Formats: sequence, structure tokens, C-alpha cells
Amino acid sequence: MRFTIRPAMPQATSSTAGAAGRGAVVVIHGPNLDLLGVREPEVYGTTTLAQLDGRITALADALGVDVEVHQTNGEGAFIELLHAARTRADLLGVIVNPGGYTHTSVAITDALAALDAPVVEVHLTNLYAREDFRHTSRTAAACRGVIMGLGPDSYLLALRHLVATHADSARATTMERT
Repeated sequence: MRFTIRPAMPQATSSTAGAAGRGAVVVIHGPNLDLLGVREPEVYGTTTLAQLDGRITALADALGVDVEVHQTNGEGAFIELLHAARTRADLLGVIVNPGGYTHTSVAITDALAALDAPVVEVHLTNLYAREDFRHTSRTAAACRGVIMGLGPDSYLLALRHLVATHADSARATTMERT
């Protein structure tokens, strides 16, 4: 279930594509995450991107939401995916792992800030336990929160948070109307 996104032809995998009444979460994996399980397994673990996407999709199904999962190595394509997410009427939130762009990309930060839906930034590793240059996240300031250092569970916790936050918001809105 791994898909590499090219700017001209975005592709994604999704759970129960567009089931009536279900909200959706968009997940965007950044550069080099297509190499999970192979690239530096002592740092990033042995879980492949396909396995991670499978876990995300299974949890989304269990939580009753749709999920659209993308992976791109390009900064422009990452931004285009964020722009596309803005137009979804069913969007509950976005989960991003900007990879190396976390520390450098003002453009991705600006695209994140343009989203009305909540965004959670995730990282497989604890950035503060790594090299000094990884201790600064440009993108985190445009996100509701950051979950890091918990391996693949970082993504699953972010998904749970977005679904729970939406449910809490929906309950509050219903109570206000009554």
C-alpha cells in the first residue's frame, strides 16, 4: 500500500474510499520515508512504509474514518498535497512527517499554516536525541502538536487524537444547538 507521489499525478491509498458520513484524515510522508525498513534500520526501525500504511489504514477503519496516505520525496509535491487537502469537505485533519524538510522548509510551513483543519506533525525518532541540527522544527509552529520518538505508534497516536478531537468538537456543537 505504498505510493510515491509525483507532482503531476497524485495517487493515494485510502480506507473504504468515501463511505457516507465518514470524515477523512490525510497522511503525508515526506522524503526518504519510502525507504523505511531499509534505510538505517538501527535508527528508524524495520517496519516498512507499506506495513506502516497498513497499520494506519486498519486503525482508521476501526475508528470509523477514511484515510488517504501519500508519500513524496519532493517539497513541491508535499505542498501540492497540502493544498489538495484544504479543499476536502470531509477533512478531519492532516498528519505530516516532513522528514528532512522539518528543519528547513519555510514553504511547507506556510502551506501548513494555510490549512483550516488541525495538523499533527509526527516523527519516528526523538529529534532531540539526535544531531543538533534536528532539534529545530520550522514546521511544528504551524501544527496543533508534535508526536515523536514512538516509532510507528507516533502516527497511530496522531490519528487517534484527530478523530477524538473531531468527536469532542461534534459533541460540543450538538450540545450548543440543544
